[in-house]
This record gives sequence, C-alpha cells and structure tokens, in this order.
Amino acid sequence: MKKEKTEIAQHCHEHIRGIRDTMSLLDGKWKTLIISHLYFMGKMRFMDLKRQVEGIASKTLSKELKDLEMNRLITRTQNNTMPVSVDYELTDFGKSLHEIIDAMGTWGIRYRAQILT
Repeated sequence: MKKEKTEIAQHCHEHIRGIRDTMSLLDGKWKTLIISHLYFMGKMRFMDLKRQVEGIASKTLSKELKDLEMNRLITRTQNNTMPVSVDYELTDFGKSLHEIIDAMGTWGIRYRAQILT
C-alpha cells in the first residue's frame, strides 16, 4: 500500500512541476494575451500586435516577444521590405497551447456570466 501512495505522490509531484513550468513560461500580464492573439489571428506584424494587445507599451511588447521567441513559442521573420517589417507567428510548439487558451477563454466566459447574474 505504501508503494502505491509513493507512485501517486510521484505522479502528483511531476504534474505540479509541469504546472509550475507552464506558469513560469506564461508568466506576466502579457504573454498569454500575445499568444492568444497570434493563435486566433495568425501571423501578425509588431504594430498590429501592439494595437490588438490593448495597453501594452512598445518596449514591453518587444521584451515579451523576445522571451516567447527564446522559449520557442513564436517565430520572428524579418521581411526584406523598405522599411523593414517583421512578422510574428506561433511555432507548432506554441500552437500546442491551444487547449490551455481555449479552456481559459471558455472558463472566462462562464465566470463573467456567473458574476453578472
């Protein structure tokens, strides 16, 4: 019986570590919103993202995009245009967050309905 509890405890420990890793990756006020806009709208340029993610400063958006790129959730493609333009889009790994994004949206809609009734 003790061995079974140890296995359950190990599984719980791994799951909690996975939750901690996910929260660390998506930490902050803006990353999840940036990912959500790229998820629903597809490839976007910097200024389009800035317009969509209301209230974010250019410097903050730039920092968050660099973090997301470093963590392989988005790609940055520099176009050979004048002036230079840059596109951002989710990687396949970034797209794998769709279940989390969809669940958060669904829960948020239910929550808003609950508190408004």
